[in-house]
Amino acid sequence: DTDRMSMATDQFYVRSPEEMQALFAETPEALANTVRIAERCNLTFEFGKFLLPKFEVKNPEETLEDYLDRKAKEGLEKLMPVIMKYQKDHDEAAVRERYFKRLHSELEIIKKMGFAGYFLIVSDFIKHAKHNDVPVGPGRGSAAGSLVAYAIRITDIDPLRYGLFFERFLNPDRISMPDIDIDFCQERRGEIIKYVTEKYGKDKVTQICTFGKMMAKGVIRDVGRALNIPYSEVDRIAKLVPNVLNITLEDAFKMEPRFAEERKKNPQIDKLLSLSLVLEGLNRHSSVHAAGVVISDAPLVERVPLFSPKDDIVSQYSMKDIEAVGLTKFDFLGLKTLTVIKNALNFIKESHHIDLDINDLPPDDPKTYQLLIKGETDGVFQLESSGMKDLLVNFKPDRIEDVIALIAAYRPGPMKMIPDFIARKHGKQQITYELPQLEPILKETYGIILYQEQVMQIANVIGGYTMAQADTLRKVMGKKQVAAMEKEKPKFLEGAKKKKINETKAKTIWDQMETFAAYGFNKSHSAAYAMITYQTAYLKAHYPVAFMAALLTSEKDNRDKIIKHMTNCKEMGINILPPDINESLKDFSISGENIRFGLAAVKNVGEAAIESVIAMRQESKFTSFMDFLNRVDLRKVNRRVIESLIKCGSFDSLGNNRRQLMECLDQAMEEAQRNQKERSSNQANIFDHMDAEEPSKTNGGSTFQIPFLPEWDRKELLSIEKETVGFYITGHPLHGYSNKLTLITNANSATLSTKRDKDTITIAGVVSSFSERLTRKKDVMCNVILEDLQGSVNLIFWPDVYKKFYDLLHADEPVVVQGIIDEGDESLKVIAQDVVLLNKALENPYKQVRFMVDSEKVTPDGIMSLNETIQKYKGKYESYIHILNEKSEIIVRLGDSGRLDICDRLKRDADRILGEGSTIYC
Repeated sequence: DTDRMSMATDQFYVRSPEEMQALFAETPEALANTVRIAERCNLTFEFGKFLLPKFEVKNPEETLEDYLDRKAKEGLEKLMPVIMKYQKDHDEAAVRERYFKRLHSELEIIKKMGFAGYFLIVSDFIKHAKHNDVPVGPGRGSAAGSLVAYAIRITDIDPLRYGLFFERFLNPDRISMPDIDIDFCQERRGEIIKYVTEKYGKDKVTQICTFGKMMAKGVIRDVGRALNIPYSEVDRIAKLVPNVLNITLEDAFKMEPRFAEERKKNPQIDKLLSLSLVLEGLNRHSSVHAAGVVISDAPLVERVPLFSPKDDIVSQYSMKDIEAVGLTKFDFLGLKTLTVIKNALNFIKESHHIDLDINDLPPDDPKTYQLLIKGETDGVFQLESSGMKDLLVNFKPDRIEDVIALIAAYRPGPMKMIPDFIARKHGKQQITYELPQLEPILKETYGIILYQEQVMQIANVIGGYTMAQADTLRKVMGKKQVAAMEKEKPKFLEGAKKKKINETKAKTIWDQMETFAAYGFNKSHSAAYAMITYQTAYLKAHYPVAFMAALLTSEKDNRDKIIKHMTNCKEMGINILPPDINESLKDFSISGENIRFGLAAVKNVGEAAIESVIAMRQESKFTSFMDFLNRVDLRKVNRRVIESLIKCGSFDSLGNNRRQLMECLDQAMEEAQRNQKERSSNQANIFDHMDAEEPSKTNGGSTFQIPFLPEWDRKELLSIEKETVGFYITGHPLHGYSNKLTLITNANSATLSTKRDKDTITIAGVVSSFSERLTRKKDVMCNVILEDLQGSVNLIFWPDVYKKFYDLLHADEPVVVQGIIDEGDESLKVIAQDVVLLNKALENPYKQVRFMVDSEKVTPDGIMSLNETIQKYKGKYESYIHILNEKSEIIVRLGDSGRLDICDRLKRDADRILGEGSTIYC
């Protein structure tokens, strides 16, 4: 491969002593000097110390501890009205005592551990962010369990209200640096890094590097490339590695017997895998950590090695090494959802004249929960996946505690207990507790241990542990440290015995803790993120236009997301209007109850042209196409810009159609340029002063008349619109088929990620681009981008398939493609097998109904629900159930009693049980 990166010489290797002596034969002392220099290079690390940057307190007589104490108490005092608002106990004196007692306890631990400065540093840069209108998240991770953090406005979560514990965040029995992660608006995160750099000094602030490692599949591909083995062969071997998170090659060889077969029959493959096994786990490349920022107490050159990628300074130590040498790391994370919320609030203020306080929403808003129950959660933080939508529909959350629980439960481990969770929520399964003492702890999760904090509470209430000891136990159980757990069990049972708890009951509770702690979730993090979830759901429920406009604005550079959100808008009854020369701003904006595309979305229309148009429009709106041409600066708004504006429909509101304007553009521009030239040279024609008022209203003072021509047909209009904006705005080739697509497809671009490797899928769409290339055998293959109503998908057409369906793919008509899922390392693709025109596919009558049942996701109760559902749709068509797992597929014919009708309702109801796209008509 001539394009592959290679070294300029073959001399880049570690030379032997003999080679070095030969090279420096004339100056042998140079070799001896290298040893002397190395012997003089000595550095001793002092571990176990925390090198906190210095935080300046204005009053020299006030210590850091005193200052934090004062600020925390003042902050909590200000928050008391908000706290009382949500208290069941209306005895304010009792509430105050409880809160200030907790605050005092936390402050004492912070002071004792020497971390007052850390809290003040974090509070300071968050205060700066909020003061400068940079959106900050309500909290993240275990820091949400700190009342001190809430009081000094690091977080916006009341930990007592949600049952969160300080010891989960900062354990006095385990001295380690606190770790407060902060979410900032993604677009403005850099401003906060700039602030701390200026405050503490450029020589003391840096970002952290991270190392990408050679993992199982990747190392096989890297070694295969070095050995010059054909990519197709290497790819085939790499795909034998099971799709298990963080799997090693050693484990893969045990799990997949085909590795042994391949090694036995092919020495080249044996060499490939032997070398891969040796190199696996080595660092492959370095990059800048997405969030980590170090603030040092001294110049960084005295503390860490540095390197400079792309004009930046970055620590060569990774995160763990930074912590090991005692430096302070802060995580500045960028969260796009915060930008969405901020933009939505701006749109609401602009269109409704309301200053909505996003941190003071009613927690029991019926409209918000109705939106969640219906699963209408596209764009809602953490709830967008099809699986989560199904869970919402079945679970029917009606309180904030349910939202917190769902975020914690929707993960690989706890997902197994979701059916029980749903059944208990709706009274279909009895909720029992081993002991009455467990009810207050487990009631909000319907008797199931879901949170790490619940494990801590049980250890405290049943085993007599302090909360600090309980956190240590939680950590031991979560990491499955068997030896440590064996030491803790007698201690727990002894504590239970002192509380007069039956030993058998205590052992049962221990076993339950041991089981659930392995995948228990951090409730503090779940509660903090549930706040953002609730905020976005509230905005979508009450201000759908503002919310969707904000969502579109935040994703303006992501074509697939724009398509998806535009489809969602259509489903919500919100029209997406094309760019308009008199209405559009730079980005998306609100126009009544609709959303208007911005001028920046139009290809070839740059910043200077947009500024020129908007500036001229502020004087007065354009009254005609010629008025526009006569007034704008044609050096900035040139022919290319105007052509794009015409094609996307920006001038539609001025009375002429797009074809008319395109046909006369050259003549119109010539006249406008002539008019502008005359004005600039003050050579006004005497007739300009005669009857000037009327022309200015209609034609900008121009005598040029645009001849009438009929508009292009609908298909051509959509094609031109797509060409200039990159999207179908006023329509889509699939819109007329949207109700029928689910009958002949089992996937779309949004649901592909839920499919498994080698699954057969059928998808409909419009071909938006081709990328042909030659194979090694000089045959033509093609990458095709197929666009549907939700986004786009990459299709691979191998030479024989591409040749067979070439005409259909180039017919400029919607098509239906059948293919096989291919989970590559970079992105999910579909290997195409068959293509048919959409119109043709809809002509053919259906003969069968097939239900795809994923045995890992669908429970026996789910099968029973499916059986009950399909009994409602008796008909004449044969039906089959496909029971699938990773290694096999069992097909069961349901017989004459299982003959069904084919209709939208059956597919909808069955898909709710089995998952979207699981019911196929064929």
